[in-house]
Amino acid sequence: MSAPAERSPVESFEAHRSALTGLAYRMLGSRAEAEDVVQDAYLRWHTVDPAAIEQPRRYLGTVVTRLCLDRMKSAKARHEIYVGQWLPEPVVDEVFDPDTADDLAHDLSVALMLVLERLSPLERAAFLLHDVFGLDFAGVAAALGRGETACRQLAARARGHIEAGRPRFPASKEEGHRLAAAFREAAESGDAQALARLLAEDAVLYTDGGGKRAAAFNPIHGAAKILRFIAGVSRKNLALQTMQVRAATINGLAGFVMREADGSISTMAFECRIGRIAAIYVVRNPEKLRHVGL
Repeated sequence: MSAPAERSPVESFEAHRSALTGLAYRMLGSRAEAEDVVQDAYLRWHTVDPAAIEQPRRYLGTVVTRLCLDRMKSAKARHEIYVGQWLPEPVVDEVFDPDTADDLAHDLSVALMLVLERLSPLERAAFLLHDVFGLDFAGVAAALGRGETACRQLAARARGHIEAGRPRFPASKEEGHRLAAAFREAAESGDAQALARLLAEDAVLYTDGGGKRAAAFNPIHGAAKILRFIAGVSRKNLALQTMQVRAATINGLAGFVMREADGSISTMAFECRIGRIAAIYVVRNPEKLRHVGL
């Protein structure tokens, strides 16, 4: 029986590209930057002898993590001067398996990304490398240049924040799309009572304009305040009535991609629980929507 053919360097890298992109996206909150980092890792992969790398996944995960940590130093400064609410760059219309929706390896939800954003870079890296990317703590320690005990503590602190911040009793994929469609119908018809029935009392609306497009500066908490905000926006911007809208899946959530008359794009995603909309995430910052089309 002949031995299996060895993979080429390109094949060896491509086997890990998707996982590496997911790791970088969770680290940086930007799909575009994540793809740049993975491309940098690809170029570095071609400067080494793959045959000398015993564990390509560990090696590549280390390279991507270090590249991300370098980028996060400048990103931290950018976020500190970011205008208004920061939301991650939306991932639109990618396939998410509903059977693995609660699996961290497949979870790119906005709620998770917001929790990750509140962690320190090292906490985020230790958690993602171990709990999501699957490295043992020896590999995490080598990647971060810290002791194994310190890395275990970093991951444990991150895990506690994440378990507390992830939504409980998330809606099924079908229910999420049903509620999103109902929200769209009520909003387009101006039916405030129908909108009120769809929103949880403690619902939160997040809007990210990045200082480049109109958006609420802070999250809007509570169904009543959200309804007043929506009514005010509708009164002030009649052009919304001619906006083009299509249903989409955004970071695994039901939502919409919208284009206004001037060609500007926005995305809206709905986090639902127990038959109600618990959070609405609206991204209007054009820098985060360059890859999104109607």
